[in-house]
Amino acid sequence: MTLQEIINSIENLPPEERDYLLEFLRKKKEESRGDNFWQGLQKFRSIIQNEGIIFTDHDFANLRDRSVGREIEL
Repeated sequence: MTLQEIINSIENLPPEERDYLLEFLRKKKEESRGDNFWQGLQKFRSIIQNEGIIFTDHDFANLRDRSVGREIEL
């Protein structure tokens, strides 16, 4: 089935079934956002561990911009 055929079949659904389907897809998308983040984090941690990379406080020293920022004109 092509994407266009799927779209056409959705358009032919009764409104309540179409609404249910769209709500179901929206929820699935929301749920997968958390899964993708978690999977990405686990992959990152695995690479760091496999490469033997170790972070210390020294790595992040002087990383922050401590300037007061731009002047505010009122």
